[in-house]
Amino acid sequence: MPADVDELRQSVATTARHLGRRGLVLGTAGNVSARAGDVVAVTATGLVLADATIEDVTVVGMDAVVRAGACEPTSELGLHLGIYASSEVRAVVHAHSSAAVSVSIVADELPPVHYAQLALGGTVPVVPFAPFGTTALADAVVAAMRSRSAVIMAHHGSVATGRDLDSALSNIELLEWLCGVYLSAAAVATPRTMTEVQLAATLDEVVRRAYGTAAPVRGD
Repeated sequence: MPADVDELRQSVATTARHLGRRGLVLGTAGNVSARAGDVVAVTATGLVLADATIEDVTVVGMDAVVRAGACEPTSELGLHLGIYASSEVRAVVHAHSSAAVSVSIVADELPPVHYAQLALGGTVPVVPFAPFGTTALADAVVAAMRSRSAVIMAHHGSVATGRDLDSALSNIELLEWLCGVYLSAAAVATPRTMTEVQLAATLDEVVRRAYGTAAPVRGD
């Protein structure tokens, strides 16, 4: 195992506490993990995330075999490992935040309502319902996340990934904010969504500011 595995476990516990204290999870709902090499540090099943400590974080291999820690891993372990096996991300955060759950009940996707949504890959799909902890749910989430860094699970919650725990946490918070904006607008009228042209123009501006040049010209 990596020499800094305890540091990884502590970072997972810190992120879990943040989720709980920000109200992005309720009680034992939700889970957090981070990968280093061929091992994954993940929160335990039945854990009140707001109270997480390093002892509540288990280390498993990519084969799901426990390598360190006394607690049973979250029931969503398959979802976390599936995401790591199919991508280069290094952190996964799963929340049960109220705005994302509300969107999952009334919509099939979160359309692009703000340019910040580009950070998540654009439109965020709502994955059809499957019971928590099942292979069906894990497979559906993994498939939906191949081109984005966040998805919503119907009647359940949200999942976000990142290059590290900070970016995964930032993405789950951004998704919750976007869901709140969408719901607030929908309470007044049908929300206007950004067009592909508007999103492309925004992306061009991001590239220009970062590299001093425009993005490659897109075909029709």
